[in-house]
Amino acid sequence: MTGPVDVDRVLVALADPTRRRVLELVGRSPTTASMLARELPVSRQGILKHLGVLQDAGLVSGVRTGREVRYQVQPESLVATASWMTTLASTWDERLALLKRQAEQH
Repeated sequence: MTGPVDVDRVLVALADPTRRRVLELVGRSPTTASMLARELPVSRQGILKHLGVLQDAGLVSGVRTGREVRYQVQPESLVATASWMTTLASTWDERLALLKRQAEQH
């Protein structure tokens, strides 16, 4: 993946339970849309649409081998989004700790 991670796209992509399941399955081993369609109650075309959203978010990439495209997870976007979330949580922890100290002083 090139360029900065678009956290909004990652969160939108992960908001859908089917896409989360697709990402889970792709994370186990590189796989094709046809193989995913056999494991999920979604058509191959539907799987391709989900893979497109995941790919646009930088979460998966496809590599053509012959007639097939094998998809694999690209962890950089997940790591960057998790880092953003950790920073956000840390900021809130600091704010809550400050509020607690102020409340205890009064």
